[in-house]
Amino acid sequence: MGKTIVGLEVTEESLRAAEISLGRKPQLVAYGEVPLPPEAARDSEVLDSGAVAVALRQLWTGAKFRSKDAVLGAASRRILVREYTTQAMRPDLLREALPYQVQDLLPVPASQAVLDFFPLSQDGDQVSGLLVAAVSENIEQIISTLAKVKVRAQAVDLAAFGLARVTAPLASPEETVATVSIGDHTTQVVISRGGVPLFVRLLPIDVATAATRRHNTEAVQPELELAAVAAGNGSATGLTVPSRTRGSIRAATPPGVSDLAARLRSTLAFFGSRAAAVPLSRVFVTGAGAAVDGILPALGAAIDTPMTIVSVGDVISMSAPPPAGEVALNLVGTVGIALGEAAK
Repeated sequence: MGKTIVGLEVTEESLRAAEISLGRKPQLVAYGEVPLPPEAARDSEVLDSGAVAVALRQLWTGAKFRSKDAVLGAASRRILVREYTTQAMRPDLLREALPYQVQDLLPVPASQAVLDFFPLSQDGDQVSGLLVAAVSENIEQIISTLAKVKVRAQAVDLAAFGLARVTAPLASPEETVATVSIGDHTTQVVISRGGVPLFVRLLPIDVATAATRRHNTEAVQPELELAAVAAGNGSATGLTVPSRTRGSIRAATPPGVSDLAARLRSTLAFFGSRAAAVPLSRVFVTGAGAAVDGILPALGAAIDTPMTIVSVGDVISMSAPPPAGEVALNLVGTVGIALGEAAK
């Protein structure tokens, strides 16, 4: 087997990773998830470096990852993602100028932020794209924690970009699609075309997934929730969810679910209201929250665009059937993070 790379996500409840082979046809070769004790981490942020380091050792050992090279997926509520237009210039000059240009947009001094600019279009001497800003201390903390267990951080990627990347083959290059990953505390929404992200929103909404319930009600045991998958071929078919009337489900929908459906509807409507926006052809839904009771009917009632559930078997090949339940849904984004390095 050739070289591999590991996509890694840090959530409040667990560490999750997927190892894929590099090359023209990447394959999922191993994956794993290890629970974290309370207060050890928050979405994409390490609070207790020692506890997370222990979990990382368990993860790499239990999943039998071959590679020590990892790509970090960032999806913190504290990450700023917004559309931004600036003077067109060479990439190296733009990197130098960006901290001075965007200081007023940042919640922290530019010297304490990690900045990135993803260009999308150019009109004359103006270039428009997505500005991404994260607190540098948070990124440095997780990189230093990885170093404790000799895992090398090759890159840090916005998790939403990975979602756009991994669902691109499920649509034609001309289609504009939304990918929605429903996590325990943050729902990521990315609208893309041909795998290129056009619009990103992070919605801070708590959803009571099984992992969240276990985390809140049980003492975390130092046991692994792991599975290893040899490279091979295999896929699963996404389930298309029909729309339902709003009135028929409102009474049975938990409050958090109703909030999520309303926020998603307004987010998609905001994107569609712009002059240059192209109508969405479909919405891909993934993440553990997609398995929560009431979520799918609520989303189907809130939005008119056809909706398809995406599992890891739909986006990458493997020798065994995809894992069941929430793990299969969560791994979609984790694989997307790793695919960014596989494409280089």
